[in-house]
Amino acid sequence: MFKNKKFARYSITFMFLGVLFMFFYSGLQVDHLNILTPFLQSTYGWDDLKITNPVTLASMVTIGLYLIIGAAFVKYGVKKILVASIIIMALGCAGIAAAGENYGLYSASLFVVRVLVVPLQMGGFMLAANWFIKYRGRVLGVITAGSPLMSVVGIGTLTFLVGNYGLNAYYMIAGALLVIAVLTALGIKDTPEEVGLFPDGSDHAPISESNDSGEFISVKQLLSEARAWQLIISYGILQFVIVAMMAYMAVRYISLSTPEDIPNLFVSKALPWLSLGAAAGIPMSYVIGWIDDKLGSIKASLVLNILFLFAVVPLAIMPVGGDSTLMAVWAFGVACMTGGVPTMHPCITSYVYGRKHYMAANKWIMTIQAIPMAFALTFMGAFNQMGQLTTAYYVMLGLLAVSFVTILSMKNIPDANAADREYGALKVKA
Repeated sequence: MFKNKKFARYSITFMFLGVLFMFFYSGLQVDHLNILTPFLQSTYGWDDLKITNPVTLASMVTIGLYLIIGAAFVKYGVKKILVASIIIMALGCAGIAAAGENYGLYSASLFVVRVLVVPLQMGGFMLAANWFIKYRGRVLGVITAGSPLMSVVGIGTLTFLVGNYGLNAYYMIAGALLVIAVLTALGIKDTPEEVGLFPDGSDHAPISESNDSGEFISVKQLLSEARAWQLIISYGILQFVIVAMMAYMAVRYISLSTPEDIPNLFVSKALPWLSLGAAAGIPMSYVIGWIDDKLGSIKASLVLNILFLFAVVPLAIMPVGGDSTLMAVWAFGVACMTGGVPTMHPCITSYVYGRKHYMAANKWIMTIQAIPMAFALTFMGAFNQMGQLTTAYYVMLGLLAVSFVTILSMKNIPDANAADREYGALKVKA
């Protein structure tokens, strides 16, 4: 991959920015609510549903946004949409900082931020699919390490900043986003072909695409296929669980606090474990990507599904006052979960549909997956209001069993780009 120096320059720039895309995608999608919610509750007396309602509404809007962003990427190019989205998202963060008790400004700003994390994720995914085939899993394993990296340093850093500077911390986030927008504008190209290169730094066009005309896939055709629904159901569940888990992890620990846990169990015990466990789990993003490159996306997805249990089971059985072993396992599971799904979602979609059809399929698949994901906060909030938060975790375990069986049912689906993958190339030589 790095033998071609020109390709190496572009790919290294993309991987660096890709880590930042996923860092801020995870942080500004739901992770920051773990700090924002307790702060606004204690400062202004707002309840958790009032605080998170703008995010729930934005999540509903993103259902249609996946289609719009996907179409815009194809028509105008990934870079143009990414840069514009990042700049507007920076303005949203500045709005949160300026809001104070102005709930209207707070709601509008938080809504904008939640909506515009979508292009960060979709843009990173599409760029990876465009630039890499043979090394796709490992490259995505690198950039999606940004998600668990948020768990390692982002949440702790934001907790410190909000604790010391209040909502002014969001001005700092806005500044960081503007820097990323400039770097994206200067260092990213939509496809390797745009600068006279081929995927993976190869000296020839992909073999698997030699007979692929890139014919348009209609939504009717897509949704009539079992493979589309297998993707929608399996990874729709995984994404629902991530949003639910990440948005309510602080609330879960606070509900299990004792008088000795000052200021609460999340800050006093869980947060340090999250940093340590997540650091150990960061390499798992790469490991899952490596499994994808070597063994294929179906086997890698099954491994990922199992790793979700490390995150969910500990919170389901966590005792009042916490347990160090369970917290360590939970923290490792969170890193695997938040790094693994962003790695594998584009991998398995490309596996099933190929590089040329990736966005045509992905925009519809992600749109439908966004429907249940939009209600993840409402799901957790309802159980929390009833005092039955533990039950929510057992429901998620049942959903993970469904996703595992669904992925297993995909074992006979062939890799659309097999001839350009390592395992496919070995079969061809044999």
